[in-house]
Amino acid sequence: MRHWLLAFTAGFLAVLCFHQVALGLLHAAGIVPFAPFSLAATAPLGVPAVLSACFWGGLWGLVLVWVLARLGNQLVWLKAALFGGVALTVVALLVVFPLKGYGFDPAQLPARFIIGFILNAFWGVGTLVFLRCFGR
Repeated sequence: MRHWLLAFTAGFLAVLCFHQVALGLLHAAGIVPFAPFSLAATAPLGVPAVLSACFWGGLWGLVLVWVLARLGNQLVWLKAALFGGVALTVVALLVVFPLKGYGFDPAQLPARFIIGFILNAFWGVGTLVFLRCFGR
């Protein structure tokens, strides 16, 4: 049980310390139009966007730990980055964005994937950093 709580916590904190920081850098560079650490309410519960992202980051942290346990420890940093960069981005583009009503423009897909990959790869590495700090 403690193992899963640590995995959730690592994913939660990785959103704050890695994903949102990377988003801030991309925003400062003019690559993305939205700022990090948004307190805008999200539907349907009205939770601040950053807390919603942290919650989902925690749930994805559970999945990341489960996947990494099955893939072994070789190149674990690369695996964490690729898991975050690919799995989370694909789910965001194919599931989350349509559910939130974001338009789908095939011409924007490569750019959205690259930006998502960067943000979510940072999350994956950050989750592993926290897991290592927690001793897992």
